[in-house]
Amino acid sequence: MGLFTRIIDGELPGRFVWRDPEVVAFLSINPLRPGHTLVVPRAEIDNWVDMDAALTANVFEVARRVARGIAKAFPCRKVGVIVAGLEVPHAHVHLVPITGLHDLDFDRQDRNPDPLALDDAAEKIRTALRSLGCAEAG
Repeated sequence: MGLFTRIIDGELPGRFVWRDPEVVAFLSINPLRPGHTLVVPRAEIDNWVDMDAALTANVFEVARRVARGIAKAFPCRKVGVIVAGLEVPHAHVHLVPITGLHDLDFDRQDRNPDPLALDDAAEKIRTALRSLGCAEAG
């Protein structure tokens, strides 16, 4: 069982901001910027191109909705999107509040983030999503 599946199943802690039957979103433990969120299908699929069309559409619709919450919770010019797939063998979409392309540099990850800051960031996103009418926030 992979790392993200263990987080999804509750075996490992995760700061969830979205849960639905097919897709979850939780904060990165090594954020590029405060609010850096991962959108992950519950199905353990290694490469995003191997997801079927319906799941791909759902993952990216959740990413779009969560990105709106991130943008509301954190001042930024845009919410950047990365689908790299090299870090964990489970398809996922990175959402990062950015002011410039330098904010998407993985060499700038915070390897030791303050747990309270992560908790606060997750709550800000959940609150923003609820204000946008997203019952799945949580």
